[in-house]
Amino acid sequence: MRHIFAILAVMLLISAPVRAQPKLQVIASFSILADVVAQVGGDRVEVATLVPAMGDAHVFQPTPSDARRVATAALLVSHGLNFEPWLDRLVAASGFKGPRIVASTGIKPRRMGGHAGHDHGHDHGPATKAGTVDDPHLWHDLPRMQTYVATIAAGLAAADPSHADAYRQRGAAYAAELKALDAWAVAQFASLPVAHRKAITQHDAFGYLAERFQIAFLAPQGVNTDAEASADAVARLIRQIKRERVQALFFENIANPRLIEQIAREAKVKVGGRLYSDALSPPGGEADSFVAMYRLNITRLIEAMKRDS
Repeated sequence: MRHIFAILAVMLLISAPVRAQPKLQVIASFSILADVVAQVGGDRVEVATLVPAMGDAHVFQPTPSDARRVATAALLVSHGLNFEPWLDRLVAASGFKGPRIVASTGIKPRRMGGHAGHDHGHDHGPATKAGTVDDPHLWHDLPRMQTYVATIAAGLAAADPSHADAYRQRGAAYAAELKALDAWAVAQFASLPVAHRKAITQHDAFGYLAERFQIAFLAPQGVNTDAEASADAVARLIRQIKRERVQALFFENIANPRLIEQIAREAKVKVGGRLYSDALSPPGGEADSFVAMYRLNITRLIEAMKRDS
């Protein structure tokens, strides 16, 4: 009889449903970062974002519901470089005391003019004596993003040690994917003369692309989207477009296109379409992952700048 009960016990253990381990609940500050965290974390993490797809982190205003979401998270991931000037206030309001990852830690940012010729509502960090600040938009530089990914993988491993090896392996694989994507972008620009690498965008979000591929980006709004472009600045830009015959004119996914449309009309230039600067498209859209966003931006830039060549 005891043998029968033992067999029944074993059968019950075998047939009992296996409870899935709970996922690590992660809050990321904005959509690009959320996707990178999800790529590294895989099915072991559940990632939510504060600034949504197509959202502008420059002008984001957290709500009480955002504070409640942060309060219940197991891990908070931010970009750093003062890209989210509202985040510390949100964390204080939420009472969050858990671990945090600052993804840009250890990366040397490029420096940019603190005012870029315009008057801003805020800047992106402490200015030097020369009036420069750190450019926070480093996701447009894939070599730097490989370090960014390693920092996220290390942070996830520290927060969830039982899956540390998996996070590091996924991080290394994703960094390799970004390295290959960078090589593809280099090849795309190889046949385009530097003299024709000129583009107009709404604000100064593409400085890292400019540095990497020797592109002259011009922007009427300066470093962030809450700055108003002056009439004089717009007029100067229109004259420059006509003088240099710039054909690559784009509006950004996070900004109102009216200014770019006005410039296109007055300069008699066709708008080359949308570039994704600081946010992804919604799920199922044309740029719903960081890799898709980067590839799309490069493709559209090349197509528009080739019209100049």
